[in-house]
Amino acid sequence: MFEVIYYSMSGNTRKIAETIAEELGVEAEEVKTKQEPGTDSFVFLGSGCYGSRPWKGMQEFIKRNDFKGRQVALFGTSASGVGSEVKAMEKMLTAESAFVKGSFYCKGKSFRLLNRKHPTDEELARAREFASEMKKP
Repeated sequence: MFEVIYYSMSGNTRKIAETIAEELGVEAEEVKTKQEPGTDSFVFLGSGCYGSRPWKGMQEFIKRNDFKGRQVALFGTSASGVGSEVKAMEKMLTAESAFVKGSFYCKGKSFRLLNRKHPTDEELARAREFASEMKKP
């Protein structure tokens, strides 16, 4: 079973989350309404980038839940598209002995000025490919 849990302020990460969830045959869920992941699921976690970090609520979600020994895949969007939010989540999760199977990140529009056409159709296709790869044993 897969779960896709995300935070998105401007809708960029939501688009990636929904694309991944569609590929996995599940619904994407906002972290604001999710208390904990299922006990036996492979969890995809995603966030936009806020000061080179994932959203504070996503950081709190990771801290309050037990990811020890769990498979996790990470995704994110940012104006720079370098994935610092994903790298920060990976650091938090590996410190808790989670197994991060893979990660995906791309550019997202920022302040309605930068990267207005991101995520692009190509980036959404890459997100779909990422989800497909992650579901392989």
